[in-house]
Formats: sequence, C-alpha cells, structure tokens
Amino acid sequence: MFDWATMRLTWEPRMLSILRIMVGLLYLEHGLGKIFNFPAAPDHRAYVLFTLVPGLAGLLELVGGALIALGLFTRAVAFILAGEMAFAYFMWHAPRNFFPLLNGGDAPILYCFIFLYFFVVGAGVWSLDHLRTSRASAGGMA
Repeated sequence: MFDWATMRLTWEPRMLSILRIMVGLLYLEHGLGKIFNFPAAPDHRAYVLFTLVPGLAGLLELVGGALIALGLFTRAVAFILAGEMAFAYFMWHAPRNFFPLLNGGDAPILYCFIFLYFFVVGAGVWSLDHLRTSRASAGGMA
C-alpha cells in the first residue's frame, strides 16, 4: 500500500527546492536579458545603470535570481523581489487594463506570490541556506 504521508514528508522539502531553483533560473534569465541582452531580444533597450528599467530591475533580477537559485539569503532576497514584482505590476501592467490577461501582468503576479511563499517557508533542503544552518547547528554542538 502506498503511504502518502511518507511520500509527502520525503518529497515536500525537495520539491520546494526544485521550485525555488527553477523560479530563480527563470528570474535570472530576465536579468541577463536586461543587462547583457542574452538571450538576444529584438526590442532590447540599452542597459543604463541609474534607471529603474533596465538598470535597477536588471540588477535585482540578475543577482536576486542567482541568489534564489542557489538558495542563499532566500528569505531576505525573496521579500525584496516580491516587492519589485508588486511595484512592476502596479506601475506598468495595472494602468493598461484591470485584467492581468489583458495587461500582460500574469508573470509579475505569479513571481510576487511565489517570492512571498519563499519568504515564509525558506529555501528548502537543497540550498546554501540549509547548508549554512546545518553547519552552524552542528558546529554549536561540538
């Protein structure tokens, strides 16, 4: 007989890590596109550091995406990125139309709530945060 409780206990922390890694890599891609035009986009705007887009947004997406993918400082980074996505939605998408399907705001909304989830639950077992805390607790017991 299949034991759902055992499967959940075994796989829930791992799937959290897989979700975090994939979201981090996708977010990193947005930063790479804004800063390095990779992958090349036909409507790419030149990178200008002291602007919101692509400057600050590109840096947040590049560095934040990498840190989320690695699971390093996950809660703090996720909180900042959730704020960035809420800001992006209300500044650029919501004024276009009320409905996310029509204003192109689906992705910022999803990213915002996924980052809020990471802020609450952390990085999962396959992360540098988990490695840091497990080493710190093991070092404290010695």
